Amino acid sequence: MIYQVYLRSFADGNGDGVGDLAGLRQRLPHLAELGVDAIWLNPWYPSPMADAGYDVADHRDIEPTFGTLAEAEKFVEEAHAAGIRVVIDLVPNHSSTEHTWFVDALAGGPGCAARELFWFRPGRGPGGELPPNGWQSRFGGPAWTRVTERDGTPGEWYLHLYSPQQPDLNWTNPAVRAEFEDILRFWLDRDVDGFRIDVADGLVKADGLPEVAAEGGPLPYSDQDGVHEIYRSWRRIADGYGGRRVLVGELWLPDSERFARYLRPDELHSAFNFDFLCCAWDSAALRGVIDATLAAHAPVGAAPTWVLSNHDVTRHVTRYGRADTSFDFGNRQHGAPTDRPLGTRRARAALLLTMALPGGAYVYQGEELGLWEVEDLPDELRQDPVWVRSGHTDRGRDGCRVPVPWGGAEPPFEFSPADATAPPWLPQPADWHANTTSAQAADPTSMLALYRAALRLRRAEPGLGDGDGELRWSASAADGVLAFDRPPGLRCVVNLSPAPIPLPANESVLLASAPLAGDRLPPDTAAWLRVR
Repeated sequence: MIYQVYLRSFADGNGDGVGDLAGLRQRLPHLAELGVDAIWLNPWYPSPMADAGYDVADHRDIEPTFGTLAEAEKFVEEAHAAGIRVVIDLVPNHSSTEHTWFVDALAGGPGCAARELFWFRPGRGPGGELPPNGWQSRFGGPAWTRVTERDGTPGEWYLHLYSPQQPDLNWTNPAVRAEFEDILRFWLDRDVDGFRIDVADGLVKADGLPEVAAEGGPLPYSDQDGVHEIYRSWRRIADGYGGRRVLVGELWLPDSERFARYLRPDELHSAFNFDFLCCAWDSAALRGVIDATLAAHAPVGAAPTWVLSNHDVTRHVTRYGRADTSFDFGNRQHGAPTDRPLGTRRARAALLLTMALPGGAYVYQGEELGLWEVEDLPDELRQDPVWVRSGHTDRGRDGCRVPVPWGGAEPPFEFSPADATAPPWLPQPADWHANTTSAQAADPTSMLALYRAALRLRRAEPGLGDGDGELRWSASAADGVLAFDRPPGLRCVVNLSPAPIPLPANESVLLASAPLAGDRLPPDTAAWLRVR
């Protein structure tokens, strides 16, 4: 299991209200006791934080707010000593406007070599007053910004598929490719175990930067064939280091066959399974996604991944308590009525379903505490660029990024030390007092206890996790029920129907997400059974 650490919200070691490496190092025992195999860290590089660190100014150093490069090296060493591997974020699609390359591009003017590292283009219209094409930013608004040249006149435009502070890099330029190959080696030399690749499908743009075709058609800035040679070269670098170094892609692709191309034996090792994350709490829909995922991965021999939440999406305790339990970036359903106890019950069942599937599982920090989306943050405290770029119509992703509660009866719940000089960078709900790590560690029925038990069994049982990769659906499962066997002798049953169901014949119940009703499995409950 890979545990995602959103560093600025995990643990504050120096009392400035922002999570850091000192706090993460102090909390490593929690992760070791939880039973994680690896940590994935969101970007820890120097950044002006226009997009929470995904606007990188220098890929070979650590953001001073988080600590130092020496601390990062010490953290990797300590994690390895605890049996935990370390995967770091890599952001190759774009940089920060404060990156030295972009600073040089602005200073050098049209035609300079530094501008060839990005997508600078003249505008359309008699005075170049229109952007080069009609591409739109994924954060809202146009994907082009016009610069003011050194003489004060309006100049060229540059491409940014995200915020204007995140100019896209031009991967047709050999210097960009050489730079990132060197960045890979820089961190591999410091013994990191792999990279999660941000916007992995987006590095290469179609020749000529053509307009976007009809809705639903291929995008000229996503999943271009030329991206695969980049990852083949990265795989050769990773394979040249000792140990198992991994490359994990962030891919939001609708075509499962094209998705699988990234996972060929000489490219990425795995990629996030967002279809599973977005899926509604519905037995037929979930089974369809599981079958499609396994079918897509089988031809290339790659292990699938299973993920329920991350730093970009509404926490699933909240999603699963709504009438519409799916997730869609186009409609986050912010403020939709949520039955939190129901969402929590379903989240517990979803944990056992996820951990029983063949492949790797990701857990976003706070899932093990049953944290919900914080939807009532004051508008003036929101920092997500989506909030600004959407004209304050999309409240963005800050609600899943609220700092983790560790202990105590009131905020900041030991996120920061007692002598902290500043409050947490986002406020925590006062009613998280029952969701702290300390409170749940003492409760054998808590979400934390369930996560610890599930992960212990997942490591001990040969039929869980990767196992032999086999999954056999039960032909006798009732409507609204997911039931499958994992050899040797393990069955996972999830009741998504509105009524209790009889448990299948079994030798013993290994774990259940909620108390059983005698020999019956209640609604929105999952169980792992030992069977012949």
